[in-house]
Amino acid sequence: MNLKKREGIAGYIFAAPSIVGFLIFFGIPFIMSVIYCFTQGVGNIHYVGFENFIELFNNSSFQLAIKNTLLFNLIAVPLLMIISLIISLILNSKMKKESFFRTVLTLPFIIPVASIILVWQIFFSQTGTINQILLKFGINGPDYLNSRWSFLVLILLYIWKNCGYNMIIFLAGLNNIPKEYYEAASIDGCGSISAFFNITLPLMLPNIFFVFIISIINSLRIYREAYLLSGQYPDSSIYMLQHFINNNFVNLNYQRLSTASVITFVFVSILVYFLFKFQSKYDL
Repeated sequence: MNLKKREGIAGYIFAAPSIVGFLIFFGIPFIMSVIYCFTQGVGNIHYVGFENFIELFNNSSFQLAIKNTLLFNLIAVPLLMIISLIISLILNSKMKKESFFRTVLTLPFIIPVASIILVWQIFFSQTGTINQILLKFGINGPDYLNSRWSFLVLILLYIWKNCGYNMIIFLAGLNNIPKEYYEAASIDGCGSISAFFNITLPLMLPNIFFVFIISIINSLRIYREAYLLSGQYPDSSIYMLQHFINNNFVNLNYQRLSTASVITFVFVSILVYFLFKFQSKYDL
């Protein structure tokens, strides 16, 4: 047996625990979910075709969850990327106490979610800090966590929590841009704005692409924060797709749960596929 085969066998041996774990906790459950999508019943299962999909798309709760999830992604993800990039550019300009601000901005990413939610509840609850301050000026503030305001609170929480991670990726990309490019552009009379659009932005596209995918993934995980903030049945403005899936799990409606999960998987897979096609097309 040659060296290459021995290395291959050793690689499979070391990867075996991960592969087995993936099959047990992800692969097999996913296959079961696909089967449930086309069946009804638990003990006495029978094939029903696409009835589960038709019923799901006609379900008002599912429609609300899809609408809120898409709206959240369309608003929160671009805002997060823009704010993270602006902060990265400011920190990369060698401002004073740069390391201090970097540390402060990355803290939300490493603090446990339960601790973060506790602080946000103290600030945004109906008797919280913000409403107590407004009350001193004779203003009765709303219940931010159980009204339409909860959507804005969730966006702010998402941006605040993930801004530090995105900032690290952007700073890594900015530090990899040779300074000679900016010096040459300055000699040619190129201003800072022109240098950003002609040098910084094109060379940062791989980092922007990666941050975009990570931001979408994190936005689909915002259910954890929404659940801890407002419970299992929050205000309709933050009733996300994960709320719908979790509630059907609690109600033991495995067919509807599986159908919604598979649709989510297909949607995310298609999105990632086209993003990578876009990346390869423009050689990001």
